[in-house]
Amino acid sequence: MKITTIGIDLAKEMFQIHGVDTHGKAVLRKQLRRSEMAKFFSNLEPCLIGMEACGSAHHWARKLGEYGHTVKLMAPQFVKPYVKTNKNDMADAEAICEAVTRPNMRFVPMKNVEQQAMLSVHRARQGFVKARTAQANQMRGLLSEFGIVIPQGINAIAKRVPDILEDRENGLPGTMRNLLKRLTENLKVLDRQVDELELQIKLWHKESELSRKLETIPGIGPITASAIVATVGEVKEFQNGRQLAAWMGLVPRQHSSGGKQHLLGISKRGDTYLRTLLIHGARAVIRFAEHKAAPESWLCKLMARRNKNVAAVALANKNARVIWALLAKGTTFRHDHATAAYAA
Repeated sequence: MKITTIGIDLAKEMFQIHGVDTHGKAVLRKQLRRSEMAKFFSNLEPCLIGMEACGSAHHWARKLGEYGHTVKLMAPQFVKPYVKTNKNDMADAEAICEAVTRPNMRFVPMKNVEQQAMLSVHRARQGFVKARTAQANQMRGLLSEFGIVIPQGINAIAKRVPDILEDRENGLPGTMRNLLKRLTENLKVLDRQVDELELQIKLWHKESELSRKLETIPGIGPITASAIVATVGEVKEFQNGRQLAAWMGLVPRQHSSGGKQHLLGISKRGDTYLRTLLIHGARAVIRFAEHKAAPESWLCKLMARRNKNVAAVALANKNARVIWALLAKGTTFRHDHATAAYAA
């Protein structure tokens, strides 16, 4: 029997394989070690392969695609409803095999090696930023136990700590002064790591035509633009801009029934990192618009009737749709696009 569809339950060492023929009958149930995967699929006729979008999924998607197979990645939460029995590797592989054939299944865009490398830089930078924030908060908390209060913010730590160490009348013991020096040096190391990775991201951004195109959108800088280009991959996987905004979790959750619409807060699905960057960029635009934007502009009218947090999310949603239009249609951003369209 010819195998037409295969579901793979990925793992670190043992991979569970489930294959079906053209009639949907199971003809293959097998476990493969990592070292056996390449040999097995290189000798197999090209077929449709489904996998969950988890650790190492993009690597195996690229690897198996080199052998002529069509590989599709799916979010694990979309595969879960197809598990018919208790959870185990065989049931998971069977569920993946069935889910990948569904005509309305939503697939995850596959990333290439360059995209994954840039995302790794972003994740490392994000980790250093979190560690730096935690270190600053720890220093602020320790000093408060000695009656020394430092305002919030990384810059306040850098400005106040040298004065605190030089002040001999603040009551800090020698042990605490030595510890504060050590923590300050560690904070400087984290600062340097963040700056170096940020420079690497900006250099990649300058070499990427798509990333530079996205930077022209208000509220999107090199960090956000490079993260979007590296994460989204093939934007044509999304049919329209609303799908991209929904994939980023920037659309309302619904709890509707009986023909009655009930919209809640944003769904917060998808990549938290991308959503955070877009919303922070929107907040920066709002701060500018409060003083310099035209009163009849869309954003000013929105801020007049809703609070700034809602306006920031709405602007981030709008920017996500603009991003899809620029990447999918190959156009460039125009500030007067809405005005020109209205006049036409």
